[in-house]
Amino acid sequence: MIDEPTRRLDEGALRGFGRDLIPQVLAGLVRRGEDFDAAEDALQEALLEALRVWPEHPPRDPRAWLATVATRRLVDARRSEAARHRREEATYAEPRAAATEEGDDTLFLLFCCCHPELAPASQVALTLRAVGGLSTREIADAFYVPEATMAQRISRAKRALKGRRLDQPGDLAVVLRVLYLVYTAGHIGPPTRVDLAGEAIRLARQLTLATEEPEARGLLALMLLNHARLPARLDSEGRIVTLDRQDRGLWDTRAIAEGVRVLQSALAVQRPGRYQIEAAIAALHDDAASAEETDWPQILAWYDDLVALTDDPVHQDPAAVLGRAVAVGHVLGPAAGLRETDRLREVLGDRHRWHAVRGHLHELAGDLPAAGAAYADAARRATDVAERDHLVRQAARARAGEL
Repeated sequence: MIDEPTRRLDEGALRGFGRDLIPQVLAGLVRRGEDFDAAEDALQEALLEALRVWPEHPPRDPRAWLATVATRRLVDARRSEAARHRREEATYAEPRAAATEEGDDTLFLLFCCCHPELAPASQVALTLRAVGGLSTREIADAFYVPEATMAQRISRAKRALKGRRLDQPGDLAVVLRVLYLVYTAGHIGPPTRVDLAGEAIRLARQLTLATEEPEARGLLALMLLNHARLPARLDSEGRIVTLDRQDRGLWDTRAIAEGVRVLQSALAVQRPGRYQIEAAIAALHDDAASAEETDWPQILAWYDDLVALTDDPVHQDPAAVLGRAVAVGHVLGPAAGLRETDRLREVLGDRHRWHAVRGHLHELAGDLPAAGAAYADAARRATDVAERDHLVRQAARARAGEL
């Protein structure tokens, strides 16, 4: 097994071989029944060997070379284990030659990392480690936890998979949720050395190439359409700029055009789901030349469809029902929107976003004292520093009559 300092030292160079190659080889090993942890260690050793050999003797088929060397390492590990336990080597059958066909190996590995028995945090970490090719340190930095904590999280995830034959397709819905969690962490959080949002988009692209499920394309479209607005999301001092005040000239029009194309291909299947609907709402915001030109009636119609996906009001997505309340306020008037929030209070509880939406609706109605009070209530309950600071500024502007 490679110790962590050695692995960390070489990971930057190893990624020069390409992030697509490593997950494919790892997936081939896991697909045939190798333990996830043992397979990754064997592949890491093969990669270190490649650093030594390839500069002088580059292989014709790098993937097959890595698979063969990793297989030999697994054989050696089994033989050493047998010797330690004084068993004859004959009792240990050598593994089959690693499969090298392209197929859907990246998708397979993604499903393995998103195994339903793993906790969401472990699913995210293992996906970034095995499929994304990020180092443990990079993942830890991205989520603001100590490297040792992240290493333990990844090790626990591997142990949870140990002994399981990962040859059954997983739940696509879980994979989509994990990718969205990765994207959200990168899009909403402060900048880090690792572009988590970009990594989630890259993996979502691969997923859409391996499945015809329209929700996979819906998620990719949602990411692209939201990510297109990222350059305008923060001002020069790193403060949040709300959608209605963003400089739309900074938006990435190419990403918007691609997102719309991907969304249209998903909606053409006529099986709309959460991600497709949220992408449609994002597309309507992106299509508006100014905040005043936003097609709020169409957005409200999409929110109605989104809320209708869940019949049980207790399990409604808070972002969906609060977003609908905002749309109601723009279409039917602020008073109607506020009545919607009154109705949601018992279901959602005392969330900071509930107070923030109330502040926006009071602002829309021109009641700045009430808006200031609501924004202040939201700020007191917010846990994210950047969002809390934004709400404090909104409350101060409302009280000063500057909104």
